[in-house]
Order: sequence, then C-alpha cells, then structure tokens
Amino acid sequence: MTRTVNYGMIGCGMMGREHLRNIRLLPDTRIAAIYEPDSDMRHAAAGIAPEARLIDSVEALLDTEALDCVVIASPNLAHVGQLEQLARYRPLPVLVEKPLFTRSEDQSRLGKLMNSYPAPIWVAMEYRYMPPIARFLDRLDQATGGLKMLTIREHRFPFLHKVGAWNRFNHSSGGTLVEKCCHFFDLMRLAIRSEPVRVMASAGQAVNHRDEIYDGKTPDIWDNAYVIVDFANGARAMLELCMFAEGARYQEEISAVGPSGKIEAFVPGPGRFWPEHLGAPPIAQLIESPRAPMGPIVHEIPVDPALLAAGDHNGSTFYQHQKFKAAVLGQQPVEVTVEDGMKAVLMGLAAQESAISGSAIELDLNIRTALAEFCS
Repeated sequence: MTRTVNYGMIGCGMMGREHLRNIRLLPDTRIAAIYEPDSDMRHAAAGIAPEARLIDSVEALLDTEALDCVVIASPNLAHVGQLEQLARYRPLPVLVEKPLFTRSEDQSRLGKLMNSYPAPIWVAMEYRYMPPIARFLDRLDQATGGLKMLTIREHRFPFLHKVGAWNRFNHSSGGTLVEKCCHFFDLMRLAIRSEPVRVMASAGQAVNHRDEIYDGKTPDIWDNAYVIVDFANGARAMLELCMFAEGARYQEEISAVGPSGKIEAFVPGPGRFWPEHLGAPPIAQLIESPRAPMGPIVHEIPVDPALLAAGDHNGSTFYQHQKFKAAVLGQQPVEVTVEDGMKAVLMGLAAQESAISGSAIELDLNIRTALAEFCS
C-alpha cells in the first residue's frame, strides 16, 4: 500500500515555488501547509498548491497534524533559526535550501543541530542532480583516469529580484561566493573526493546593481569572481563566475582532466530566458576527450520538457526531491548532509576573505573536531 507524503513549505519565493511544482510532479505527495509572509508570494504559491492550508507562522505550520516533512526555502539569514525552531518544536525530516548558513559564528548552532537532530536534514544542492552533471560525475574516473584539474565556469544572468531585495546585499545573503557559489564548492568536494586546504580568490562588483537603491543603500553584492582551490590529495579546482553574461549559449561549463583524458559538461540556462528568435533552447551535452585515441565523443543529455518547465535548474530539483522523499520514507540515507552544507559555506566564506584581503586562506575543514571545540 502506498503512503502519501505530506509537505510543509516555509518560504514560497522563486525557489520555494520551484520546489512546489516539482513536489507536485512526484506520485503520492501532497502540499499540506504553506508559511509565506509576503502576500504576493503567498497568492502565487496558492495557485500552484490550492490544496494547501496557508499558515501565519512557522509554529502554526508545525501544528499541522498531517505533516511528514518540511522544506525551508526562506531567505538565507533565516535558515539556521528556522532549523532551530523545528528542533525545539517538532523535528520533522527537512530539506533546507542552500546556503545552510551565512556567518561563521553560526557554526556552533549548526553543530548542536547536527549532533542532536533526530530526523534527516538534507541540504538542497540542486546542481548535483542536473542530468548532465550527474552523468559527468558518474563518468569522471573512467574518462580522466583520476581527476587532477577541475574547472567550473558559470556565465549567467544577474541576481533576480527577491522580496525586500535581500539578495542584493552581503549582510543578508552571505555574499555572492556563499549565496551563489556554495553549489560549486560542493561540486568540487564531490568530484575530487578530498578536502580543500587553500583558497585564493579575486572578485568584485563590476556591472550589476550599481544604479539601484533600496532604503537609501546601494547594493554591494559581487557579480564576478575567480576562485582557485587546492585540495589535500594534490588536485586543484577553479571557479570562474560572471553574472553579466546571460547571452552565452551554456550557463554552466564544467571540465575535469586527468592522465587519461578530459570530460566536460555543458548545461544550458533556464529555457524561459532563451530568446524565441533563436529557435529551440540548446540541449545539455557531455563530451569525453581521451588522449589516446584522440577525438572527442559528444553525448546529448536531453531533459524531460515537463521537468524543464517546472524550474530553472535543468530538471535537478525533481530528481533531488525523488531522493529526499525516499529519505523521508526511510528508503535511503541523506546524500547532502549538514556537514556537506557547512563545508561548502566555509569554502565560500574563505574565498570572500581571500578576495577582500588579497591573500590565500588556509583551510582545515575537520568539521566535527572544530564543532566539538565550539560547543565545549
């Protein structure tokens, strides 16, 4: 007999509504309750999930009896506090959007949660589950003979408008290299299977949002960066970010090279931004380029149009929710843990510190040892 999984939603801005659309594509799921304080976002969410009760607080949402899990898609600064509310009030399985936290001083709070929360906590790292990137990761060892160099390039559109312009300012978003790029630092660790030991970065605000003013303040969020990361196993990785390059054919380009060859993934941006006069949007590609015999092998990685229409992340949000639902039902373990989410943020914070100071930042991401010291 199948069991319906009932979801509670905290936050229904752009990403929250993408979660709603993808949950509704899964069989045996129901949106039971939604907490979204902004009236426009609440109205939009009700249009996607008309069966859901609209709730006026996190506590009231957690009082909803028919609730099996919670998705947190609120602004970044709220994530840690809302996880703590769940822990105190009703510690249900939870999928929490990235970044898990925005300030280094929040590590001790997360350490207590990580060590005591009795239900699964899954950090939403959608990029892992993009079909071309998932295939890239699956083929990585065979194609490269052992990864030595990893390059991630994202050339994309500027930050979109969010309620209260929270994503325009470092203090409320955590900064670009945390808010946006923790996805990529997570991919680096996942692909290289080692821990970072040194981060060097150069970044700044060159083009975007410089003529905007909110409550008398001009945005200070960065729009471009280079980040180089050295790993303990000798591999190195580089991130190139440009957020004023939406005219590019592909939004993400990822390459890995080793002694046997090279593998690349090319991921298009959201189809809704692709100009109609150019015809159909591009299809994701995977290219393997062995050293011998030389010659690239091109594979197209099409994604179900229904999944592309449900969000901006190349179908990944659906595949992530398939796995999260299985974790809620006890059918598989959490794949993106609190520890993973913390390490991705700490790499972003180190990159921002490096860009500001002009110096390389040494890292020791032994999270459990560090948290034991924090919490003692």
